[in-house]
Amino acid sequence: MTTALNVLGTPLAACSFDPLTGWRRDGCCQSDDGDRGSHLVCARVTVEFLNFQMERGNDLITPRPQHRFAGLKPGDRWCVCALRWREAFEAGCAPPVVLEATHAGALEFVLLDWLRQHALAPSAAG
Repeated sequence: MTTALNVLGTPLAACSFDPLTGWRRDGCCQSDDGDRGSHLVCARVTVEFLNFQMERGNDLITPRPQHRFAGLKPGDRWCVCALRWREAFEAGCAPPVVLEATHAGALEFVLLDWLRQHALAPSAAG
């Protein structure tokens, strides 16, 4: 089994266990063929990002227990869709990211320079 890598080329770190995130709900921003949204960017969500997503029909606030989703609040870390993060970046409201927990596959959708501009300092990432 191959170790997943982050955008820095090192082993992928976990994004969050509380709330439990990831396409597979394993705490990591990994994907598979069933993940049409490419949930690869580990973001610390902000009010601006959550509102921006809500305006576009992507409600990340309302709990959906049937999907093991408790709803997000500002400050939560969550594996967001790479294109949703890009959309927010282009609109000027991208949330900060944890580079160590952002899957290398995200680079198919966003530039590393963009992610670095929004990177949390390693001490703030935990």
